[in-house]
Amino acid sequence: MSNAMTVVLAILVFVAVTIAKGVRIVPQGEEWIVERLGKYFGTLKPGLNIIIPYLDKVAYKLVTKDIILDVQEQEVITRDNAVILTNAIAFLKVTDPVKAVYGVTDFSEAIRNMIMTTLRSIIGEMELDEALSSRDKIKARLRESIADEAVDWGLTVKSVEIQDIKPSPSMQKAMEQQASAERERKAVVTRAEGAKQAAILEAEARLEASKRDANARVMLAEASAEAIRRVASAVGSDTTPMLYMLGEKYIASLERMGSTDNAKVVVLPADLQEAVRGLFGGKAGKG
Repeated sequence: MSNAMTVVLAILVFVAVTIAKGVRIVPQGEEWIVERLGKYFGTLKPGLNIIIPYLDKVAYKLVTKDIILDVQEQEVITRDNAVILTNAIAFLKVTDPVKAVYGVTDFSEAIRNMIMTTLRSIIGEMELDEALSSRDKIKARLRESIADEAVDWGLTVKSVEIQDIKPSPSMQKAMEQQASAERERKAVVTRAEGAKQAAILEAEARLEASKRDANARVMLAEASAEAIRRVASAVGSDTTPMLYMLGEKYIASLERMGSTDNAKVVVLPADLQEAVRGLFGGKAGKG
């Protein structure tokens, strides 16, 4: 091969390499940062772009689509010294590529660490019960806290979600024991309250029964007195009808006594009339 052919071939290779280095096709959803002699020169947008080979170089390639940033699980101590485990996920978007590459060394790691430290700070101001039940509040404060720093780094925080927030295994065991003790305490209180109410109701029932029994005895006594008054008024001074009725009842009673299986001997008075008179007392003697 002659020297002329070698030179031509070298020139062709140089031209091809120069064109390859000077022509850049940026995919949709990306932006490339170009530096000239080590200094920021410009940003290549999606599509066909021309740069000066050997002077310009593509220093950074940034994705301008939404970035899903996973924040690993970490232990956080609440205000009442309870240990809980929490992790999060953030949705970011690069809105200023220049700030994103020159404002911070690694914007993804910076945002991740900021979310972790801010999350510890927010939950550290809460009690355990409040932290476990306030996801929306924590999320809103977290997004608000990192928004300003994210803007300085050319980022927009679109959303921050708390993936999980739960007590640590040891704390969860302690909470289960506490809940069990609380349930047992409530059961004891409920049983005691039930026994108290039962005792009160039983005492009230006895009181009511006593009152009704007393009323019944009073009414029975009053009825007996009225019956005696009416009988005495009807009989007057003649006691013969009354003696007849009493004797009839006396005989009926003796008949029932004699008809029972346990009765062996029934003793009858010698003078039935005098016995009936004796039952009636003084009035019978007067008759």
